[in-house]
Amino acid sequence: MASPAAPAEVEVEELGGDPDFEEGIETDRPWLVIVWNDPVNLMSYVVFVFRKLFGYSRDKATKLMLEVHHEGKSVVTSGTREKAEGDVGRLHAHGLWATMERDTP
Repeated sequence: MASPAAPAEVEVEELGGDPDFEEGIETDRPWLVIVWNDPVNLMSYVVFVFRKLFGYSRDKATKLMLEVHHEGKSVVTSGTREKAEGDVGRLHAHGLWATMERDTP
């Protein structure tokens, strides 16, 4: 029986520091939740979802919906990564196309 071959050495490249961390402490940049325009949902439904999920007034929900409609997207909430993930999940559950990204400095 042949002896097992020794595992090949793996070279690990050390990369520079993570731009989201400074000396082990996460920076305060919030996560943004973006809703994107789609050809499916009615404008009135989008206003309804924004009011239901985030407690926005009719005027604020309408303003955000019009940004989505005319500009193709709108930032609807921001906060911690966990909050943004939850908000994206709730928007998806209501049939809206949403993503999250780190706010730029």
